[in-house]
Amino acid sequence: MRAATLKGSEAEIGDSVRNDSPGPRRLRYAPWVDTAFEWLTRFFAFLVFSLLLAILASLLVGSQLSIEKFGFSFLWTSDWDPVKEKFGALVPIYGTLVTSAIAMLIGVPVSFGIALFLTELSPAWLKRPLGTAIELLAAIPSIIYGMWGLFVFVPLFQTYLQPLMIGTLGKVPVFGALFAGPPMGIGMFAAGLILSIMVIPFITAVMRDVFEIVPPMLKESAYGLGATTWEVVWRVVLPYTKVGVIGGIMLGLGRALGETMAVTFVIGNAHRLAASLMAPGNSIASALANEFTEAVDDLYFSALIELGLILFLITTVVLGLSKLLLLQLARGEGTKA
Repeated sequence: MRAATLKGSEAEIGDSVRNDSPGPRRLRYAPWVDTAFEWLTRFFAFLVFSLLLAILASLLVGSQLSIEKFGFSFLWTSDWDPVKEKFGALVPIYGTLVTSAIAMLIGVPVSFGIALFLTELSPAWLKRPLGTAIELLAAIPSIIYGMWGLFVFVPLFQTYLQPLMIGTLGKVPVFGALFAGPPMGIGMFAAGLILSIMVIPFITAVMRDVFEIVPPMLKESAYGLGATTWEVVWRVVLPYTKVGVIGGIMLGLGRALGETMAVTFVIGNAHRLAASLMAPGNSIASALANEFTEAVDDLYFSALIELGLILFLITTVVLGLSKLLLLQLARGEGTKA
């Protein structure tokens, strides 16, 4: 009897609590909010394309005079004489591609090694300080890299490393011409080295972040089957993060192609085509930085604008090729080699 009374009282208390407590608030549905949000995000998306088209159109209009006079011969002509109004983009294009290639050949393996060490091999007490140091390198302005390269790196490179490279690599058949010449310190190879130091933090940061998103279960399963660290990275981590890795490499390449101040300090700024990497050269960005204020003639100014147009097209082609590479890798997934 007493138990029945207690159950009845508990039921009454529960009913009173349920009756007194307010129910869930009903959200008001406004269809126009979703529509407005959709159109707002669509506007921002098309704004990016509009800016790209506006930049391309302004470069085309600014370089119209140079395009009409020189045509496609502007691309493979090495002359650059503002007095005689003879202009060619071969030397800046060559310098841009060569210095960027040197930077990527040095920067990508080093960045991969640093990211691999941070995510797989580094002790816990070293991960945060080393990661912070990498991020600080990415925050240093490019002009500081250029000043350090000119006043610190170039004298050391000219005194110690460059004579050693000329005396050893310069005597190798066929490839020796790339390292021939007097040790002047400045040149395309020095510019490529400075660029590699600049792109390493960007590539490393992206690789480290994408390596850390790999599910631990996948790596632990591979280790459980007896795989080594290199096999885990090559067979598990890289296939899982290939899109992010290629994206980080493309980010570094874009930085190398468009870098201005650091390259201007150490490349030599000479409109001269040379087979040796030790010789002074020029790049599109450094040519624009050095000569834009001196372009008083319309044709001179138009030629510089056309250099900017060529750099824009080079970066677009590079990004397009990287996208095709990603599509090819995605198409090959699940197939046997």
